[in-house]
Amino acid sequence: MVERMITPILTLLLGCAEEAPVYGVSFGGERLPVVDMHLHQGEWNLIPESTRRFLASRFPAPLGLIAESTAEGSLNAEGVLEQLDEAGVIQGALFAVYAPRTVGVATNEYVAEQVLQDPERLFGLGSLRLDDWNNDAEAQLAGLAATLEKPGFIGIKLAHAHQHVRLDDPRFDALWSLAAATGKPVYLHTGSSPFPNTAQDAAYTDPAYFEPIIAAYPDAQFILGHLGYDFINKEVGALDTCVELAARYENVWLEPSALGSAGSDPTGANLLTAYSAMKGAGVIDRVVYGSDGPQSPGFVAEYLERSVAAMEGAGYTAEEARAVLSLNFAAVFGVEPAPL
Repeated sequence: MVERMITPILTLLLGCAEEAPVYGVSFGGERLPVVDMHLHQGEWNLIPESTRRFLASRFPAPLGLIAESTAEGSLNAEGVLEQLDEAGVIQGALFAVYAPRTVGVATNEYVAEQVLQDPERLFGLGSLRLDDWNNDAEAQLAGLAATLEKPGFIGIKLAHAHQHVRLDDPRFDALWSLAAATGKPVYLHTGSSPFPNTAQDAAYTDPAYFEPIIAAYPDAQFILGHLGYDFINKEVGALDTCVELAARYENVWLEPSALGSAGSDPTGANLLTAYSAMKGAGVIDRVVYGSDGPQSPGFVAEYLERSVAAMEGAGYTAEEARAVLSLNFAAVFGVEPAPL
């Protein structure tokens, strides 16, 4: 459970008991720092109408009736930081997204502005458009390279299923070379997606299709997001493939975001299965925590609590949980370990 306390100094100065967040989670008798590597923000008007309706349906009543104002209040740095504070999460990474047909667009420029709202707590992952690659590959790569040089940008975010590009598409060698040359890890959405207009065929969702690239670029780091989860049928999907790839390749990392949410895994059984599988395969040192928030009010805190419960159920030690919740983030992205 996320810990909270009253700040004595504020109480004395202001003469009232103002509640301030205390960062970290209790695990195995210790308090551990938490970094959430998977957070979204953006502008409501850049999200397709079908996706707006989908998002509104997930907000608790009556917030779904005022979805635009609800979303706009959480999809900027201020709203994200409020959810991080509520959850006791000390740092987080914001994703740029270029998927105009599915989840919408959050530009690199917008993410850069948001990161600067609190550069000690927020990082950025840049992205690029893939839908006209045959014509604008050079310009897209140049834009991404420039973004990765901006303060706070630590990685690259892609979602083949949302961007309608096969995982084994042979056209992107220059992109993987850029990742290797800059030392910026690539986050990949794997598994199906509940969002409208997503490409759901295996070539877009199954990380097995990406293995030749993993093998061909050992100097590039790849993070397999969602562990190949089947969000349509609420099943573990390609979990075994993801874990096997991490066991086989040292440049593969795993990120169990979203799959364990109350909506996608009501009983928590699938998230427990995932954490058990990663521990059993001996790859805990390459598991990076993320929530895929903020999504809806309270989501970031709830997902952290469900994840901690899954790690406890899977028999993680405090040091193993510490690695998942913060240290592995620092290792893969080459940043300082999060303070507590």
